[in-house]
Amino acid sequence: MQNQPSPLILTFGVSDPVGALGIQADIATFAAHGCHALSITTALLVSDSARVEEWHEVDTGVMADQARQVLEDMPIAAVKIGAIASIEQAAAIAEIVSDYAEVPLIVDPFLSALPDSGMSDEDIVASIRQILAPQATILQLSQSELGRMAELWREAGVEGSLETDVAELTARGCQYVLVTGTSGSGQKSGHTRANTLFDREDGVTTIDWQHLPGHFVGAGTTLSGALAACMAQGMDAIAALRAAQDYTYGALLHAQRFGMGKLVPNRFYRLLPQAGSTKAS
Repeated sequence: MQNQPSPLILTFGVSDPVGALGIQADIATFAAHGCHALSITTALLVSDSARVEEWHEVDTGVMADQARQVLEDMPIAAVKIGAIASIEQAAAIAEIVSDYAEVPLIVDPFLSALPDSGMSDEDIVASIRQILAPQATILQLSQSELGRMAELWREAGVEGSLETDVAELTARGCQYVLVTGTSGSGQKSGHTRANTLFDREDGVTTIDWQHLPGHFVGAGTTLSGALAACMAQGMDAIAALRAAQDYTYGALLHAQRFGMGKLVPNRFYRLLPQAGSTKAS
């Protein structure tokens, strides 16, 4: 007897041998939410738990053929776009996802673990803004990533605000912009951070979280992966953010150190035995 399949999520991203970033991280995050990953590799990382030394682009034609092959065979419930390596990849992915406009699309295109955060190539940043962001259900950016992208439209020497920079993106079609790492609103704001979700109607949802000590790799990837999984299961953007942020905080709270480098989120922490529980005899 055939069981009802898990929600399928198509994810584009880098292949990380550590499993902290990219498609390996998404596979684990999706699985922890009862979803199944269809993973398309954009680049291969040469990395360990401390740093990414370099990355090698996957041929755009191969990448696109692989994506179309699985899309012609299986229905998808969401799409996530992670780091891409070239404007050719951006164009190919934008064309592919345009055929699935009804499917939630999470775009998290920059990796802070990369030597240049993935933002050094102005053409790639411009292509993300022009052809990927307008199709996004949620575009996830840190404040520094938003500022880097805003250099494309700001006049030289003119400082922009968070709100005006976000409005530039929502005006071009992006449904929501999630800005991570904003200042917390709690009394002890120095010990809190926040993730802030902006929509097209100037609606703002800010969710605080307690800052955790330590250096992590893969925190943002975990958040965007959880967002994709929650939306694949039918949650709206605000509910998905609340659930994804709660999950990500738990994954960081239970993070593990695999080597001599940074802490890696434990994406299966919910499977850990609960304190005080006893094994059945």
